[in-house]
Amino acid sequence: MSAHPRNSLLHAGLRRLEAVPVIGPLLASVSGMERATLAVLGFVAIAFYVFVKVADEVLEGATGQLDRGILLALRNPADPSDPIGPPWLEEAMRDFTALGGTSVLTLLTILVAVFLIMTRKRHAAWLVLLSVAGGTALSQILKWGFDRPRPDLVPHGMAVYSQSFPSGHAMLSAVVYLTLGALLARTQARTRVKVFFLGSAAALTVIVGISRIYLGVHWPTDVLGGWALGAAWACSCWLLMLWLQRRGEVEGESEGNGMDARTRADRIASQADR
Repeated sequence: MSAHPRNSLLHAGLRRLEAVPVIGPLLASVSGMERATLAVLGFVAIAFYVFVKVADEVLEGATGQLDRGILLALRNPADPSDPIGPPWLEEAMRDFTALGGTSVLTLLTILVAVFLIMTRKRHAAWLVLLSVAGGTALSQILKWGFDRPRPDLVPHGMAVYSQSFPSGHAMLSAVVYLTLGALLARTQARTRVKVFFLGSAAALTVIVGISRIYLGVHWPTDVLGGWALGAAWACSCWLLMLWLQRRGEVEGESEGNGMDARTRADRIASQADR
């Protein structure tokens, strides 16, 4: 059976890179996991840079025209209190924005932690809880530090109680959904399933952020900053988990029946000795 065309193109691209004088030897000297780690580190650096750049522009007040233009583009020119689109779209956006709310994300995180504990991954459960709690604390500290007012250009589509930058919904949905998507992806061997989990997590994060802009409760740069910082935080926690797993301080990925690789190997060896 012939290889999948997409995989063939990927392998062909890697072979061409390995033929480059400097890059080739470097690629040949690292494993697939190390390459993935380097790629994630690069993404973290870019995401942090985007956040710092957006934050700097916000502090200087350079984003006002762009923010106002996008918010007004999503409103009826004759009535700024009326978002564009049919009434059901506004109701759907309220449903979508709830997916990034504190109550929903807290409940989801607790359920995942309980599941990990039930499958004998207690340390992984604590790492998930600490990563989400740390992201929440960082979001609140930054909100107090920047103290950016909420948009007053259009009426809000729902009640809000905190400062505007960065968007807590955008940031925490990135932290929670990307972290959980990465955890689920590590339990699967097929690439298309991994891509499905990670793509779904990214889509949920994007939908939540767009809903905040549509409802007029955040400036677009609030959401962009929240996305960037949340993604960087989630990827950093994922790298920390990989490092701790290699040190044996956090349980490895599942291999079925709720057992990690070490437990499964010990059980097989025990049965072979009988």
